[in-house]
Amino acid sequence: MATVTPKKVVSTARTSVTKKVPVQKVAAASTVKKTVGVKTVPKADAVVTPPAKKTSTAKSLPQVEEKLKKPKLVRDSFTMPEAEYAVLGHVKKACLKAGIDVKKSQLLRIGLVLLNNTDIPNLRKLINDLSPLKAGRPKKEK
Repeated sequence: MATVTPKKVVSTARTSVTKKVPVQKVAAASTVKKTVGVKTVPKADAVVTPPAKKTSTAKSLPQVEEKLKKPKLVRDSFTMPEAEYAVLGHVKKACLKAGIDVKKSQLLRIGLVLLNNTDIPNLRKLINDLSPLKAGRPKKEK
């Protein structure tokens, strides 16, 4: 029978001993069960789980245990005039004086909700009243 290089190192308190493993057993080591003599013994690291039992209540009740999926967050950058950006700061300070803790991103999201609730003629008027901006990042001042 052909043998291969040592596979396992068994260490004891006094010495370490190497075992020579036959080629057939090395190939069989990748399977779930290992043959020892005539008996078949499952490997210690193999985990056997029983199949899940189906219950009749799972069909009758809606799945309440389903986790609510968190919305995917998107990070974006935009350009706005300094005067309009300063408005965010003024509104934030007014909210803090009133005892409302708010972030700039929350103020922008509130603005989007208000825009979404605005009818088309008023939205068109608001868009036309805005001053046009150049697209892209502003150039750095030296």
